[in-house]
Amino acid sequence: MTTERRMLAVGGQDRSEFLQGLITNDVLHLKDGLVYAALLTAQGKYLADFFLLDRGDDILLDAPAAVWDALVKKLKMYKLRSKVTLDEVDVSLARGLGEAPEGALRDPRHPAMGWRAYGTDLTDEDVDWDALRVANCIPEAGVELVPDESFILECGFTRLNGVDFRKGCYVGQEVTARMHHKTELKKGLATVSVEGEAPVGTPITSEGKPAGTLYTQAGGQGIAYLRLNRAQGAMEAGEARLMLAA
Repeated sequence: MTTERRMLAVGGQDRSEFLQGLITNDVLHLKDGLVYAALLTAQGKYLADFFLLDRGDDILLDAPAAVWDALVKKLKMYKLRSKVTLDEVDVSLARGLGEAPEGALRDPRHPAMGWRAYGTDLTDEDVDWDALRVANCIPEAGVELVPDESFILECGFTRLNGVDFRKGCYVGQEVTARMHHKTELKKGLATVSVEGEAPVGTPITSEGKPAGTLYTQAGGQGIAYLRLNRAQGAMEAGEARLMLAA
């Protein structure tokens, strides 16, 4: 079982409308399976990311423990007089690769991330999930996704099916929409090849100029937040040498 996740049951007759007005994705997609989404600050910055699962009587919210307290506090603040209940629940989670077994659902972020199963007898497969994340540039809460700092479009949420630009308003929507309509993002996450090692958070330089920050590393690669116009050719992060992955 994965232990660094916590589960929230969002119940009550207003649950769908409540979430729809807050999160970056469209709750109508729940009819198709798991939904990946985020809650943003009013300034359009990342606060938390999570998966949603429609269980009939409630919507299960599967969130990283790293952002749990801030997420629940914000949801309770927004609840006001809505007919919504927010209860932490003990629901098992298992992950694996290959064909999804009965009771499991495909991870909506990327086919390489396999399946997720809730409340079953399944157990986690022995997989290097960090290596998969790095190879496919999938950020993690508390590492690449920094609360009150990261912008989700720079972190690849369009590619990860974590934002719907056709739904109605949500918290932080104006900033996200403006970034979406820009000609080109100037900063963002990318997978880099890494020769050597450097601690998570090590600054990256290119020809002596600041070029970004190196985060998770696995299998000779890493996820880096880069100034894209400086991410050409060789880069350095402490003692490590970096190049944009082919």
